[in-house]
Amino acid sequence: MMKVDFAYRDELNPFFERLNQKLVLLNQNRPLPAMALGKIKEALSVEWTYNSNGIEGNTLSLRETQMVLQEGITVKGKSLREHFEAKNHERAINYLYKLVEENESISVKDMLSLHSLVMNSIEEDFAGRLRNGGVRIAGANFVPPNALKVLELLEDLVTFVVENPLQLNAIEMATVFHHQFVWIHPFFDGNGRTVRLAMNLLLMQAGFPPAIILRNDRKKYYMALNEANKGRYYKLMLLMAQALERTLNIYLEVLPGNSSEYKEISNLVEEEHLPYGQEYISLLARTGKIDAYKQGRNWLTTKEAVENYIKSRKRKR
Repeated sequence: MMKVDFAYRDELNPFFERLNQKLVLLNQNRPLPAMALGKIKEALSVEWTYNSNGIEGNTLSLRETQMVLQEGITVKGKSLREHFEAKNHERAINYLYKLVEENESISVKDMLSLHSLVMNSIEEDFAGRLRNGGVRIAGANFVPPNALKVLELLEDLVTFVVENPLQLNAIEMATVFHHQFVWIHPFFDGNGRTVRLAMNLLLMQAGFPPAIILRNDRKKYYMALNEANKGRYYKLMLLMAQALERTLNIYLEVLPGNSSEYKEISNLVEEEHLPYGQEYISLLARTGKIDAYKQGRNWLTTKEAVENYIKSRKRKR
């Protein structure tokens, strides 16, 4: 394992606590109504596919992805590969839900199976198979390890997850696993989509919904991975926690009696008498200091979230 600098905990522990409180609330209201749960999973499947493929360069829009997955439509002007990427990712998500139900510790076999589904009909010769040669990653600040070490490194990563020697919480573990998998780079192609599925196996087994990293955050995501190569996990942990808060909020919105009303920060500042301006509240959202989530390029939060932050500041004084 590479070194993990735990300096991020001072900043992010309150964020982790907030996510765990939301998970407790969600668990208290399970099982969710079957119809509501089905609609959420259906919508998230489209979003997850759109964003994960988009990070890798797929040009299907969110609406086009929905058309391919739910209506079986072929989109004019889009490549056959892009259509395969969408359908394959959906099948991999369905397989992932089965793994969550089985509740077995993640294995190398699971990673190979997910990769096989992701790369089916795209790179048949390499789908579900570890790379047998060297690779270099454009824009990365490291060279992946020798192909002869890949299987052993993946097995070590599985052992690390199972034994959890650093006593990481579920969010930390999913983030470190994500980075270590990317560093090992076990496949010639399809590593990103595979790891964004596999990391969610860890989160979902812990009761969380999937964390969906947005394609609009692609640059931030790659910069965070490069920081993690130096043992500095703050940016990647923050990105993961923000992705998780977004999907947690989606689930919590359907609970009976839920009154949280998330608004774009610019609109919230206009409508409510808040002691902070738009710029400062946006900063609080971007750094995870308040309950907020990103929709497209805009941050949404609630008046209650800002008020809770003000109260916490007063308690510390």
